[in-house]
Amino acid sequence: MASPAVDFARSNQSRFVDELKNLLRIPSISTLDEHKSDVQKAADFVADELRRIGMNNVEVIPTKGHPLLYADWLHAPGKPTVLMYAHYDVQPPDPLNEWKSPPFVDKDAYSVKGDEAQASMQGWTLPPERNNNIYARGAVDDKGQLWMEVKALESLFHAHDGKLPINVKIIFEGEEEVGGESIAEYVGKQKAKLKADFALVCDTELFAPNLPTLCVGLRGLVYTEIEAFGAKTDLHSGVYGGAAPNPLFALIEIIGKLKDAKGKVLIPGFYSKVKAPSKDELKAWKRLPFNEEHYRKTEVGSKVLTGEPGFSVLYRTWARPTLEVHGMPGGFTAPGAKTVIPAKAAAKVSMRMVPNQDPDDILKRFTAYVKKLTPKGIETKIKVWSKGPACVVGTDNHFIRAATEALHDTFKKDTVFIRSGGSIPIVTDFQDVLKIPSVMMGFGLPDDNLHAPNEKFHIPNFHRGIETICLFFEKLG
Repeated sequence: MASPAVDFARSNQSRFVDELKNLLRIPSISTLDEHKSDVQKAADFVADELRRIGMNNVEVIPTKGHPLLYADWLHAPGKPTVLMYAHYDVQPPDPLNEWKSPPFVDKDAYSVKGDEAQASMQGWTLPPERNNNIYARGAVDDKGQLWMEVKALESLFHAHDGKLPINVKIIFEGEEEVGGESIAEYVGKQKAKLKADFALVCDTELFAPNLPTLCVGLRGLVYTEIEAFGAKTDLHSGVYGGAAPNPLFALIEIIGKLKDAKGKVLIPGFYSKVKAPSKDELKAWKRLPFNEEHYRKTEVGSKVLTGEPGFSVLYRTWARPTLEVHGMPGGFTAPGAKTVIPAKAAAKVSMRMVPNQDPDDILKRFTAYVKKLTPKGIETKIKVWSKGPACVVGTDNHFIRAATEALHDTFKKDTVFIRSGGSIPIVTDFQDVLKIPSVMMGFGLPDDNLHAPNEKFHIPNFHRGIETICLFFEKLG
């Protein structure tokens, strides 16, 4: 169908990209305290734009952590109400020396270590475009996709004489990368204010280039840090080696017993509640254009793929629980040698969960097992950084049908339904607390390097996202 909103979006493509670059220049890293003001700056930037395009009741809401952003436009009587979600916080950009261009703005705003890295940053127009991609931390996860939502609304306002075809509420957050505690608390307390018919979540990806995709399942997450304590202070390894306990060795011993060589998690009862995908879903996954060897080479880049035997790669990454180690801070890590037995060390360990696994139950089992594995002379404590359950959303509703039609109009292909191995904790809250289905419509690509160096967003997908949201809302209206 012809859409004046899509026409407006197409005639403003270069402006939309330039505006996105301004947002991407802000290093809104939610996990680092020194960037707290940058997260606030990103919230204010988006709020100002929402006011400019015509949204009502725009609020930057302070929380114990980083601010939330609310706005609404509720002047379409009898039409459905959407709750639009995205996040403006980003992951840290480390390791910086692997970026081909700076992750944020310039060498003064975000220092990169080493003369060579500094020299390579001269003369960039930031963030740069290469091969029709825009490169910056947060480009696809999730500032680019948040900006798609905002620009779709602007296009709709322009095309419909300052009105929208449906009612819109917005809840954007600045804590998704650190567990989203503030938004979960807010949703619990503000059910009436956030009441809607469905949520639109733009924080996922296409299964393959040019293949319209809706995500219908997410794994849950329990992210912990095991702290191990030995002696009262760091000790000389020559004088005390052989007598003093070593927390790093203790962690190696503990972690080595959390999984077996084939990838099976050994925590007692870990798999007891796991719900398998349906036969229909498994059949649909087999029809997807997936080449395991291409995935190994181009996406993973390893010599072999690992994981539980007896399950396909998609099954393992979408519908099986896992346990991973992300880092082990402790001891001496600077260049050169220092003969020290550390007094304490830590390991960041997370578990992804699938439907029917309860995060609190898994955490309890994990904690008990770590205690049991802790060697003598060592004390362990477990910090919890974030936790949330898995979810699978229903596809038999009017909103999913309209979304698939809009995607078909944009891509001229049938939509595929996939799950994601990642976690978006708020989707479960929308389902359980607000009692609304989510349409998870994302436009990233599997090789967009989210959470890794050289993160990118394919610019044609940015524009397709804007156009699809316009068509989706017009169909519902």
